Amino acid sequence: MSDRWYQKAVVYCLDIDTYADSNGDGCGDIRGLIGRLNYLARLGVTCLWLNPIHPSPDRDDGYDVEDFYNVDPRFGTLGDFAELLHQASNLGIKVIIDLVVNHTSDQHPWFQSARSSPDSPYRDWYVWSEKAPADRHQGMVFPGEQGETWSYDRTAKLWYYHRFYKFQPDLNIRNPEVRREIKKICSFWLQLGVAGFRMDAAPFIIEETEPGNPSSPLDYEFLTDLRQHIQWLKGDAVLLAEANVEPSQLPVFFGDRGGSSNRIHMLFDFMLNTKLMLALARRNPEPIIEALRETPKLPRGGQWATFLRNHDEVDLSRLTADQREQVFAEFGPDPRMQLYGRGIRRRLAPMLGNDRRRIELAYSLQFTLRGTPVLRYGEEIGMGEDLALHGRDSIRTPMQWSLLSNGGFTTSSKPLRPVISGGNWGYEKVNVTLQRQDPRSLLSWFERMIRTLREAPEVGAGTCTHIDVSTPGGVLAHRADDVTGTMVFVHNLGTEDASIDLGLLAGEAESANDVLADQHYPALGKFDSVDIAGYGYRWIRLRRSV
Repeated sequence: MSDRWYQKAVVYCLDIDTYADSNGDGCGDIRGLIGRLNYLARLGVTCLWLNPIHPSPDRDDGYDVEDFYNVDPRFGTLGDFAELLHQASNLGIKVIIDLVVNHTSDQHPWFQSARSSPDSPYRDWYVWSEKAPADRHQGMVFPGEQGETWSYDRTAKLWYYHRFYKFQPDLNIRNPEVRREIKKICSFWLQLGVAGFRMDAAPFIIEETEPGNPSSPLDYEFLTDLRQHIQWLKGDAVLLAEANVEPSQLPVFFGDRGGSSNRIHMLFDFMLNTKLMLALARRNPEPIIEALRETPKLPRGGQWATFLRNHDEVDLSRLTADQREQVFAEFGPDPRMQLYGRGIRRRLAPMLGNDRRRIELAYSLQFTLRGTPVLRYGEEIGMGEDLALHGRDSIRTPMQWSLLSNGGFTTSSKPLRPVISGGNWGYEKVNVTLQRQDPRSLLSWFERMIRTLREAPEVGAGTCTHIDVSTPGGVLAHRADDVTGTMVFVHNLGTEDASIDLGLLAGEAESANDVLADQHYPALGKFDSVDIAGYGYRWIRLRRSV
């Protein structure tokens, strides 16, 4: 098995167009990103995940791809991208890109050819129906913005399937030529030097759509085939997939051959994310304990990717209606903050009332629970959202670098999206430069926290276990064990100071000490009375084996 670098990575997610503009046209670009790589290296990032980079009409923030073999000219050239990979590699940063192959743009030459004639070689690359399918008003991903999943094309005189927007026709995964093309796309980018792919909408990629069948079969073997293909080309390449499905289905995406994963390497942990949000809203760790208890056992090499905020809304669809209302009431009480009836379109800092203690607590929790942490750009400085923007764009505003006009993102007077200005979240108060100069800033804390994580490989590669002891209502204790040793973590989601009895660990302790904490605590004694402040956290090195 190749090195499982992804188990000890810190992944940073960004959109090129909102990160850094090097030429003053108002749109972020690859050259601008290259100029910020040293910032990412200092932060501790080891893997950069880029949201869609391909040419696109940009009706869905780049997820409507028009050409899978190029980069959007707004961002630069393939040569610029190759230089990005080279410079990132020099700093020890791997780069993965979005693999958006569930659908194409309706402007893609494949679809334009497919709809033009029954004899087109691309006709069967898409999913068609002669009659309006009975299930065409079911399965919408964006309720309220989507009216159906089948639309009529007047040129083809057929109905075509689109799990997402009508301008994003689905590719036909049943077609062997489509499968070969997806492999070829992966080959192209792997040869260029990417370290892997984040698979957008993985369950829909393998959906063998049958008109009129709202529960069409899924072909998991395509994932097996794709994994084998990319690892043949590049032994340590990674597939990180988005699959927000029932917990019982998750192991199937990882696959299991002889006890080792043989499909997806990593899955985003939507279940844990949802339970984390509920626990933070309640100030009670029970939902996290429940998530740890219900987590399916993973085959060797399988890994979770944890997150608090990503490029989409906070998806609460797997909570009960009562639980969802609790989270809405705490973090998104205004209907403008909510989206699709299931989610919250805000960043974490404003959701937590800009309470520095709670922000640190939340990210300390995320980074110490099992899996590989994924951090969304701007979260490290506590950026806010712009609710005046449409839908998910509220959390896709330009990065705030400095006190310069438009936060140093661009010299243009017309950035592609407004930079947040004024109030508590404006670039005048929240930016990298100000926080770089303050050793007590959130950015400085993130740098220190990630450096500490580097010294605790047990977190990414080891086991994660809830320590089942009697605790005050808001306190969670868990441990991470691996051949390198044992770490213990104590988090207080409540507001009141507390003390926890961890005496059962005393026999394992070898000069136990805090390696990161929200404040200075007395030296650890017999473990029968471990203090923890309200919204506090402690990372305790229990023992070291190597």
